[in-house]
Amino acid sequence: MEEPLVPLVPMSHTAHIRSHRKPRRNASSLAMRAGVAGGVLSTLAVAGAAGSANAAEPVTQTLELPTLTADLATQVAQSADATQQTAANYELQAERDAAAAKAAKQAKADLADAKKKAEAKKKAEAARKAAAAEAVSRSSERTVLSASAGSSTSTNVAAPASGSVATVVAFLKAQVGDAYVMGGTGPNAWDCSGLVQAAFKQVGIDLPRVSESQSTSGTPVSLSDVQVGDILYWGSAGSAYHVGVYIGGGQYLDAANPSKGVVIQDLSGYPATGAVRVL
Repeated sequence: MEEPLVPLVPMSHTAHIRSHRKPRRNASSLAMRAGVAGGVLSTLAVAGAAGSANAAEPVTQTLELPTLTADLATQVAQSADATQQTAANYELQAERDAAAAKAAKQAKADLADAKKKAEAKKKAEAARKAAAAEAVSRSSERTVLSASAGSSTSTNVAAPASGSVATVVAFLKAQVGDAYVMGGTGPNAWDCSGLVQAAFKQVGIDLPRVSESQSTSGTPVSLSDVQVGDILYWGSAGSAYHVGVYIGGGQYLDAANPSKGVVIQDLSGYPATGAVRVL
């Protein structure tokens, strides 16, 4: 039996050469590649969306918040320490200012007091010099008056050396401005009789302590004949309630009362009842 004949197909002369074209991909291969590409794109889309969401949030707040918080706490602590130190400095400065103000006030008061005393002493010295000449001319006359009144019931005091009146008046004027205190005998506070007693003690005359007794010490004189250094009294002799010393020019000096203190006043404003002379 004869074998069937196989038809021969003529071949191209280039059939044995590999084609330069890329082989064609079949449909399944294309579908697989499309699926992979789609998955990658989806992944990229999701990643992009997540990246956008992350970009919307401040990166520093998430990553560096603990660091910023620690720094802020340190800064707050440092600021608190600085504020406390500043407050302490202000308090110390305030104390220093208060002490300085107090010292300045005291120094001012001391200076005013020193000026006041110096002025009073200056006036007293001027009065002493002015009265010295007058005292010389009156010395002999007072000695005669003291002798002629020997039989008087008053306590007579011999006239001292000339210049004693000026010394008394100078002392009195140096006390002008001092306070009045009941029972005061100096050196910065007086009552009326305490001041008079201290003034005459400067020239060696010891007067009684109270005004009642002082009003009868020495030689009684008329108010029309009153002279510098005479003791003026208010009330009856022996029961006077106030005393002062005549300083001339119609004026007298006394420790008046708590509101006035030691002052110089016009005799016409408060006329005395009587006067006695012990110098």
